[in-house]
Amino acid sequence: MANRARRRTERQKRKARAAERRSAIASRYEERNVEERQKLAPLQEAERPTVVTIAAVISAVVAVASIVGYALWDVLRDDPRPPAISVISFVIVIGAMAIGLWRARYWAVLGFQATLVLVMLATTLGTIGALTVGLAIGNFLLLAAAGTLFYFMIKAMARIQMPERAPRR
Repeated sequence: MANRARRRTERQKRKARAAERRSAIASRYEERNVEERQKLAPLQEAERPTVVTIAAVISAVVAVASIVGYALWDVLRDDPRPPAISVISFVIVIGAMAIGLWRARYWAVLGFQATLVLVMLATTLGTIGALTVGLAIGNFLLLAAAGTLFYFMIKAMARIQMPERAPRR
């Protein structure tokens, strides 16, 4: 019985030491994060990062292209048209995101990043299932562009910074 108690005590000591190490590592990382946050300068009143401007233009182009594509559906395709409500709702969401990106709003950047993640996922699956070399190269190039845009938007998002919420009363 004493042997079991000794092993339990040793196991508890090991767990305590591991917890101390984890907290020490976490505090070091938090110090680095604080230093990096202090290096970032918040955006000025009318300032907008270049990558956010590029994202706003891309969103606006996609919204306009969706409207034009729906209008020219009969000329371009033989398939039946998609329901108008789905195209209208897509254009409203993407248009709102374009306006929010143009105004450098945090929610719009976050939404665009979520869209980029979906694009990266779809192009990865498209690259895997590509039937021709041209399709594989096109999907890979789109994946690289979306990944690069996503990477640069991270720092822009940190500069935009989430607005502080007033506490509830």
